[in-house]
Amino acid sequence: MFYFVLVIHIIVSLMLVGIILMQQGSSADLAGAFGGQGSQTAFGPRKSASVLTKLTAWGAAIFMVTSLTLTVMLARTSGEHSVLSGASSHPVTQSQPKK
Repeated sequence: MFYFVLVIHIIVSLMLVGIILMQQGSSADLAGAFGGQGSQTAFGPRKSASVLTKLTAWGAAIFMVTSLTLTVMLARTSGEHSVLSGASSHPVTQSQPKK
């Protein structure tokens, strides 16, 4: 089950990278560089949600779910619940300066 979720996570990650790189920025044309195209609004004019925008939203949601699922699955199998749980097993020794 862990490897299945991991494969889905990797596929969704690569899909998100591709989809985000294919999208056009809000002010990517020449008019946006000179303050045109709805410069009165904070983030440019509102556009209708395209297929790429919807795929990005679904991909991000699946990415978050698989991330949380992998974290919970790994925490249950390893038994350790903290990143710092192994820090106390290695005591720090300090050497005295030479006189």
